[in-house]
Amino acid sequence: QVQLVESGGGLVQPGGSLRLSCASSRSILTSSSMSWYRQAPGKQRELVASITSGGSTNYADSVKGRFTISRDNAKNTVYLQMDSLKLEDTAVYYCKRQVGPATTWGQGTQVTVSS
Repeated sequence: QVQLVESGGGLVQPGGSLRLSCASSRSILTSSSMSWYRQAPGKQRELVASITSGGSTNYADSVKGRFTISRDNAKNTVYLQMDSLKLEDTAVYYCKRQVGPATTWGQGTQVTVSS
């Protein structure tokens, strides 16, 4: 059973930066895609960014130009660099690994943007 462990969340002021990490217990090279989602209180979980095995990336419009997803295959880790954070970025951020029809989620890490 593959496991995903997110880290790097915390409290940051508006305009600040955080880098989230998602460490996989299995090689991410075999995944068709790795993604970051987020869920704010009272809202549905939404896609933030994804990266395919080939390195293609996709971002939600709300984070384009501010967030960057990347992967380190040697470390089986995916990152989400978040810059110019806004109050509305406050949410629990989840990592997702997709291998064909099989989906694995991490436990989530809290990001709070507050002055």
